[in-house]
Amino acid sequence: MKELERELQRKEKALAETAAQLVLEKLQAMGWDQRHPEDEDDSGGEKSER
Repeated sequence: MKELERELQRKEKALAETAAQLVLEKLQAMGWDQRHPEDEDDSGGEKSER
């Protein structure tokens, strides 16, 4: 039984690593790694003219 539990844990870890790698590859393909948060200003810091 312990051997089956260890094998299941090993397979779950491998599946999680593969899923994370796929997410990173997809983000990279979308250009996510080239974006910089400081280039975007979503803070709404524009002042209204009166």
